[in-house]
Amino acid sequence: MPSEGIYERYINFYTDFAFKKFFGTPANKEFLISFLNALLGLTGSGEIRDVRHLNTEKLPIVESDRKAIYDVYCENNRGEKFIVEMQKASQINFIDRSLYYSSFPIQEQGEKGYLYKLDGSKKGWDYSLKKVYVIGILNFKLDENPKHTEIVTHAKLKVDEYPDELYCDKLEFINVEMPKFQKTENELDGMLDKWFFAMKNLYHLADRPKVLREAIFKKLFNLAEISKYQSSELIAYRDSLKDYRDYYNTIEYAEIRGRAEGKAEGRAEGIAEGIAEGKKQQAIEIARNLKKAGISINIIAENTGLTIEEINTL
Repeated sequence: MPSEGIYERYINFYTDFAFKKFFGTPANKEFLISFLNALLGLTGSGEIRDVRHLNTEKLPIVESDRKAIYDVYCENNRGEKFIVEMQKASQINFIDRSLYYSSFPIQEQGEKGYLYKLDGSKKGWDYSLKKVYVIGILNFKLDENPKHTEIVTHAKLKVDEYPDELYCDKLEFINVEMPKFQKTENELDGMLDKWFFAMKNLYHLADRPKVLREAIFKKLFNLAEISKYQSSELIAYRDSLKDYRDYYNTIEYAEIRGRAEGKAEGRAEGIAEGIAEGKKQQAIEIARNLKKAGISINIIAENTGLTIEEINTL
């Protein structure tokens, strides 16, 4: 049976297999809807009622330019766009990458040609845009600043002179730094906490916690149970889990090696500094004796490598 090496009851949410199964599959869109409503704090008339999954591969306007491939790309019942990405580890220019990704759902809203009004007259596109959200679920901290304790951060376009005023409300970047979420079952407060707890702890839970009593979590744990998967799904999950583990083993090895090299470099620098300091002290002692013997300062400087100023202070 192709489940060798898998001992947990539930799949790991951080694997590509699990993330796309829960959030990237149209048949399971209720999970994505619930999570987005919890993340955005939407209730009542503002609540997202439906989402439509869109093509995750975005081609550039010019063929030679770089394309973008999202983990999840969808729009809600109001036409607002959502890019949802799972990021395993920090990367160079992460913020710039998010900005680049946001450009595609903005550009694709540009209407080509003309709109025809009821009287038959033509009207060009007026540049009206639907809001774009770029959501990053991060398995790392954006920075190590101890003052930055928030798990979820929202970045919007604002006016420097009026910090409380938005320059534009059509673009928002939301980052969820999962390592900062440390709550236990008894500390969970609201749906967003429950989603974070399920996402972070799913793979090592033996059963669904009683605190996750909502119907959406009952369905999630039912879908996450490895023993219910067919052979093809088990193979796909095993491969995804292997990729996940290999990735983190590589990162961990690089960090350990980096620390070891840093220590070795530090030791080498210390030895070099010690040798240099020893030679300096030896030169000073020789210069002091030569000076006592009445040897010229210039000759002492030439033979010891000390400066005239250094020799004069002896």
